[in-house]
Amino acid sequence: MVTFEHVTKTYQRRNVGLEDVSVNIEAGEFVSIVGQSGSGKTTFAKLIIAEEKADKGHITIGGWNITHIKHHEIPTLRRQIGVVFQDFKLLPKKTLFENVAFALEVAGERATRIKSVVPQVLKIVGLEQKMDRYPDQVSGGEQQRVVIARALVHRPKLLVADEPTGNLDSINAQEIIALLKKINEFGTTVVLVTHNREIVNMLHKRVITLDHGHVIADQQAGKYLL
Repeated sequence: MVTFEHVTKTYQRRNVGLEDVSVNIEAGEFVSIVGQSGSGKTTFAKLIIAEEKADKGHITIGGWNITHIKHHEIPTLRRQIGVVFQDFKLLPKKTLFENVAFALEVAGERATRIKSVVPQVLKIVGLEQKMDRYPDQVSGGEQQRVVIARALVHRPKLLVADEPTGNLDSINAQEIIALLKKINEFGTTVVLVTHNREIVNMLHKRVITLDHGHVIADQQAGKYLL
């Protein structure tokens, strides 16, 4: 599903994002990418969604070599990948239904399909009874659930979650992780980027540890090492 072959990404002033990283994530896996600040975790996520491009090496997503992906091809890639970030980025003047629907509207989906799909994904995240509320009328955990619902509307085979619990308390954080596990059980590959030691150790899933842009550990049913 996700393959990095000798991938290097360097920023200005020779700041290394990733250096000679080779990783293969199989379809259906749940993988945590961990490491301290500046380890390369977010660079890893941004390379997957082509927000950044590698300076060296090759990146393949679902059989598609995106190493030299053209700008006009990026929207097609991102419709195949669900993305969840720490910042909810919800539209405050739109209801929860409208926030999720918006992701389909910009992709040119028909109104009939939008009316069908949006309630389905909101039900998956447990918000079918609150779809007419606005973001400021629900909790932070519920807002993150809306973001996850929005990421699911295109039925992605891959979900990338970059610090999805960073703004949440421990109870809400555990609920979000439980939801990601549920989505993974449906067959979606999940790449979780996090610095939350408690969550990683609770998951008992594969853990890839980065340090200064290098993979220093890759453990099945691993733990947070640093």
